[in-house]
Amino acid sequence: MAYSCKLGTGRTLYLDNANGQTTITISSSTSGQQQQASSSFQTGAWTATPEVYLTTNGAVVKLQAERGSHYIRVHGNSIGVSEAFSLEALEQMQMQQISGFPAAAPSMEPMKPMEPMKPMTMGDMQISMNPMEMRMGDMEMRMGASSSAQATSTTQRFCSQCGTGVKPDDRFCSQCGHRLGN
Repeated sequence: MAYSCKLGTGRTLYLDNANGQTTITISSSTSGQQQQASSSFQTGAWTATPEVYLTTNGAVVKLQAERGSHYIRVHGNSIGVSEAFSLEALEQMQMQQISGFPAAAPSMEPMKPMEPMKPMTMGDMQISMNPMEMRMGDMEMRMGASSSAQATSTTQRFCSQCGTGVKPDDRFCSQCGHRLGN
């Protein structure tokens, strides 16, 4: 038998007992986010409907089982067994019997695929996709272009010593005089 209990805005507690094993799941949902935390405890078969009480910082679950009473504290997404607990001044929450466990937490819509990037310009820099191209001043970089497109594009070369741009037929750097490997 499985049960659920609303603990507040976007928080639901799910309880189940199968073969003497109690499973507790906390589900928290806010816009765009969903979290779950679960723990299992060997309690024996339940002899009564579970009871849930709100505390100042979470909730306490009271389980009546073949082996006696069990108290489980829920604080945030943390779940743990507790000693006997005074429930007198606490508000008891409404339990709802559910079919199936874990109950399906509210599912989020899948994200939509990203729109293809559009060519963009920032100052004298241009970026476009498919093939990826980037131009800034007299420098150009291409990725994914076909071999015929690559053969017609000019490759910018730089001096390995000072980084100054050099022409393909230069043998020496015009800035520092370093011999260029051809």
